Amino acid sequence: LNSWIFVLLCLCVVDCVLCFSELHSLITTYTGIHGQTVAGIPEFSAVTTLDGRQIDYYDSDKGTLVPRQDWMKEFASRDTWKKDTKIREQVQKIYKNNIPHLMKRFDQTHGVHVYQRMYGCERDDETGDSRGFDQYGYDGEDFITLDLRKGRYNTSVPQATVTVEKWNNDRTQLDSLTEYYRNECSYWLRVFLKKSFVVKKGTLSLRTSICPDVTLLQKNSSSPVVCHATGFYPSAVTITWRKNGQDHNNVKIGDTLPNEDGTFQKNATLNVLQDVWKKDQYGCVVEHINLTDPIQKILTEDEIKSNNSKYKITIISVKKKICIKCDPVGCLSVPSNLFFSSYAAINKL
Repeated sequence: LNSWIFVLLCLCVVDCVLCFSELHSLITTYTGIHGQTVAGIPEFSAVTTLDGRQIDYYDSDKGTLVPRQDWMKEFASRDTWKKDTKIREQVQKIYKNNIPHLMKRFDQTHGVHVYQRMYGCERDDETGDSRGFDQYGYDGEDFITLDLRKGRYNTSVPQATVTVEKWNNDRTQLDSLTEYYRNECSYWLRVFLKKSFVVKKGTLSLRTSICPDVTLLQKNSSSPVVCHATGFYPSAVTITWRKNGQDHNNVKIGDTLPNEDGTFQKNATLNVLQDVWKKDQYGCVVEHINLTDPIQKILTEDEIKSNNSKYKITIISVKKKICIKCDPVGCLSVPSNLFFSSYAAINKL
């Protein structure tokens, strides 16, 4: 699902208020997982982030919406908090039913499958401009996207066509979503920013710089290889693929995305078949302000973590979101984003 952002902290010492010169974001992600058996990974989870930092969390194991910041506890005492908890409970039930339907459409009978929605809005403090987004993904691929300018859902996936037609025929919901993203989402974003940017007089907390961790990932031998850098701060990073020491052009660079701990992640996908890259030397190079020398990962079968190795990798990508968690016993994406709202459309397939 599509892009999110941030960072570049600038201070405005006016009554000791913090302000940010770049985009602010309020993002919601729902993630439903079917067929997984890894302990500690819930079959449904929902997370809300403000500028990449968690502000609330819900999952099917806990069954309750939990504030992640002290200032969010004020909202947890309101009736709207109960409403948002009910929304997540309803979405959990719908996702549990939706995934088996999707498996049938894709002619799948077993395995781990993931259905995900990410929605929210971004706002530029300097211009006052804001935009909303609402996107769905299935098994690491884009599934359905809401085009707010045209007021209709789009897809390039044949298995999603029947759903898109159904949702596009519901004009009442489309009109409500358009109004929500144009006004209400931006309103809550400003409210939460105001609450979260309270700084004690005479004090200022700045984040410590952190270097990136770099991993080469591949779903299977016929899939592209992803160079994934994560856990770095600040957000500026450069990732390039090189062939025999020279920059390679057949690469798709992803967006810089927030992690739930306030750090960032970014990926670069090498669109070269395995039979081809074995004949030359390919390497991923990551440059970051905190690195004395760039990190370089030479592309070899031993360097790659994939479903064919002892690591199971499930990459959940909803266009501008990729979250990856690797474990020797299995791997499932853990979402880093979700949006606190008094309105959320709950779509059945």
